Amino acid sequence: MISDFEKFMNDEVISVPHLIRIAILHYQFETIHPFLDGNGRMGRLLITLYLVDKELLAKPSLYLSDFFERNKGYYYDSLTITRQTNNLRQWIDFFLEGVIETSKNSIGVFQEILLLKSKLENELLPKLGLRLEKGSELLRHLYRRPIINANYAQKILNTSLSTASRLVKDMESLGILREYTGYGRNRRYIFDDYLKLFSD
Repeated sequence: MISDFEKFMNDEVISVPHLIRIAILHYQFETIHPFLDGNGRMGRLLITLYLVDKELLAKPSLYLSDFFERNKGYYYDSLTITRQTNNLRQWIDFFLEGVIETSKNSIGVFQEILLLKSKLENELLPKLGLRLEKGSELLRHLYRRPIINANYAQKILNTSLSTASRLVKDMESLGILREYTGYGRNRRYIFDDYLKLFSD
């Protein structure tokens, strides 16, 4: 059964739009349930990896997990009805609805990231004065790793620990970073406004 799954995934003779194909593949994977544990996570990851592999996504930025979780009852019902009736229509409609909603949400988050970036670069970072260049460099890293400490800042900025610590404190004063441990030493900082965009 898993061999049929693999053949269908890689079959270029059958002309099926990629979104329809991955909808069917996800259904098949969840039906086969090949592992003792982690099938749900793997099945959801399969969607993103397939779309990246087929170059429909430049980066793995489409996560249907949230949509499936919020519509858990309908998700399982659609899979079950498809198994019982062999009619893929309801499942594919549900899947495509998830792709549309998730894509719209992703676009909204991306637009909010651009607004945040503009605000930080035009309003807050210039207040760093002579530290502007290093602050801009640190900010670029924060988009990839939004939780840092002074040691990490020192490493990526290739500067002294005291210079990195002062810069981190300055960015905290500007509201770009927030210290969240409450420790006197080994303090960690979070790029709060950025992370909030993904949880709202």
